[in-house]
Amino acid sequence: MTFDLITIPCRTDNYAFLLHADGKTALIDAPEAGPIISTLADRGWGLDEIWITHHHDDHIDGVDTLRRKFGATVRGAKIDAHRLPELDHAHVDGDSFDFADFAVTVMDVSGHTLGHVAFYVAQANAVFTADSLMALGCGRLFEGTPDTMWNSLSRLANLPPETTVCSGHEYTEANGRFAITIEPENPDLVQRISDIKVARSAGQPTVPSTLKLELQTNPFLRAGLQSLKDTLNMSGATDAEVFAEIRRRKDSF
Repeated sequence: MTFDLITIPCRTDNYAFLLHADGKTALIDAPEAGPIISTLADRGWGLDEIWITHHHDDHIDGVDTLRRKFGATVRGAKIDAHRLPELDHAHVDGDSFDFADFAVTVMDVSGHTLGHVAFYVAQANAVFTADSLMALGCGRLFEGTPDTMWNSLSRLANLPPETTVCSGHEYTEANGRFAITIEPENPDLVQRISDIKVARSAGQPTVPSTLKLELQTNPFLRAGLQSLKDTLNMSGATDAEVFAEIRRRKDSF
């Protein structure tokens, strides 16, 4: 199946995404309306659906404007409906729906917020993770616990490694500066940091990434590795405890 996946820079450091297939277009998150409207106009596309990952303003601010302009239907988490724009379709974990003959699975990835969801499109090899799994990082735990977030990240880590990870912010360079303090001898991480510097110097985004690359370099996904536990002098700790320590260090970095 053919499709287009478009990354749209918004606000200071946000990203929205367009998934276009069979003449239909879905938007994942709406940080602001202007850049999204411009991108749609440049391609001559309408907007059929908006999929919301979580309730923070920098992911929903443009929803109502875009709904009025294009008549798009809006999807999001049922548990979060009280603080999201009005939903046409309220989903729970494990729900599946059809978009342009693609099956889309809704995954609860709470941690950054409670009720945060990801949208996994297996036929497109893409998962839209917003502020759960991020490029070289994960979202700050504003509402969830370390155990909750580790469970969410572990679910995402079990997706196929070729999956494209579409996360919500251009934080990758800063995340790299932290990640190298956790695994200074990781050659994949050293190379990724170099590649990130080249991309950012050229004004290119570092999002999306791939799950394979995140598994090789993202310390938050690697908390279960014995080698990393040994490096942190936490050899006997649980995976969730190691994740919590990495998150604690990042919060004060």
